[in-house]
Amino acid sequence: MVRFITPTPVFFAVLGALGVYYPLGFLMRRGLPWTGAVLGIGAALLALLCLVRVLSIAPAAGEKRRTFRHWGIYLTALAVGFAIGFTARVSVPGPAQLGLPPERVTGISGVLTEDPRGLDNGRGMGYLELREAAGKNGLRTSAKGQILVFFPDGSIPRLRAFGRGSRIYIEGSILPPNPDRPAELPLFRASGVHITAPAPALEQFRTGIRIKLIEHFAPRKWGGLALALLLGVRDNLDTELARAYQKAGCSHVLSLSGMHLAVISSVLAFFLRKPLGLRAAALTGAAFIVLYVYLVGVQPSLSRSAIMYLLGMLALLGALPRKAMPLLGMAFLIQIVIWPSSGDSVSFILSYLALAGILFIGDAFHDLFRGRLPEALSQPLSASLGAFIATAVVMAGFFGVLQPVGILAGLLIVPLTTLFMLAAMAALPINLILPFLSAPLGTALSFLYDALDWLVGISGRVPSLAVSNTGTVLLVSAAATVAVLWLRDRRSTVRNTLVPFNAA
Repeated sequence: MVRFITPTPVFFAVLGALGVYYPLGFLMRRGLPWTGAVLGIGAALLALLCLVRVLSIAPAAGEKRRTFRHWGIYLTALAVGFAIGFTARVSVPGPAQLGLPPERVTGISGVLTEDPRGLDNGRGMGYLELREAAGKNGLRTSAKGQILVFFPDGSIPRLRAFGRGSRIYIEGSILPPNPDRPAELPLFRASGVHITAPAPALEQFRTGIRIKLIEHFAPRKWGGLALALLLGVRDNLDTELARAYQKAGCSHVLSLSGMHLAVISSVLAFFLRKPLGLRAAALTGAAFIVLYVYLVGVQPSLSRSAIMYLLGMLALLGALPRKAMPLLGMAFLIQIVIWPSSGDSVSFILSYLALAGILFIGDAFHDLFRGRLPEALSQPLSASLGAFIATAVVMAGFFGVLQPVGILAGLLIVPLTTLFMLAAMAALPINLILPFLSAPLGTALSFLYDALDWLVGISGRVPSLAVSNTGTVLLVSAAATVAVLWLRDRRSTVRNTLVPFNAA
């Protein structure tokens, strides 16, 4: 029999949250009735929970009573997850409310919710939390919601200097909505930008650190890649290199996620574990991770990694079980509670699917490869296969293509990028403390940059697989998952039935 996920309360809580968060979002975006369905499911869960509770205390054999108690716990967790998913979904901000017909809006005012990003054409973009909208003849009205703004050429340096949290007034117009995607955020094309209030003091301090780091790395040949890997800033990244990573099926390497946080936490552990001890080093590392996420900005995949790091620290201290899948489920529930709208992000979905695939499918591949491949190859190949299978249907649905070359290309690109990231992290303190080593380190980073440029360029030449039917991808992925789990279980069964040589 194929072994799937072992039932746990966290598993059922995640199942309940997933079962309401995404279907409810689909119904709400299309204006379909949903209250009756949600109330009906909630009532059915409550009735079922009451029935199981009665059966668990009724006179019965010990085994039956334990079974009913277990299912009582599972149904309770399912109901809790249902409530979390429902609360998170209804907490997602609705469409922007301008208070005026979109065609009459000539200006908007609000607060920058993230650092503005530069685009290839010299312009920029960023998200604005609305406060006011302006129309012709000096008409002004209150507004709320979020809007995506395209800033004019020349405004990005000044916006970056003021940074996240600053209040701005923008002149321009609302762009017509996309008829194919009516649920998307409204877009505003700006013709003029005015800073009306600076960001709070703490945000200004954060922006100052970011600007200093950008000024340090940007002039260097490899600086754009270093900023992308360390701060998530892609404005200085060579466009061709970014496209090459994407064509090579390794675009996730450039998105701040678990890999980047693992590198940073490993460096922290290396320097802190001996002088502070395991527990103190874990607590110090957790504080540093929180500050790092604040510095680079809240991004779905990075936030997931940070939450898992904090949960892992609690597991290390004995407060939680040391099991990766339940920790992943807890991270999902925590993240949609804190940032409800992040669940709709493609990077959020891919991040959780990829890690679940590594822990579940990749683990099965690893068992199959054990003894047949060197461990140095078996582990990354298993993880790559697990992540690819788990995310294939989402990649096909959103982007229409699959890049299987990434399974093999990542075996070289990921460790080489990790080495580059470590060297880039070392560049700043070396420049300050040991400046005579700056030139050799810069040469090494340039060499690594050229090697990555060549490697992702070669990998990106392999044709991608165009997909028009996501249903086929789903069936193939499910069949591959069942097949690898069955093979793993069969091998385990054969291994356990072998008679030892000394059992005569």
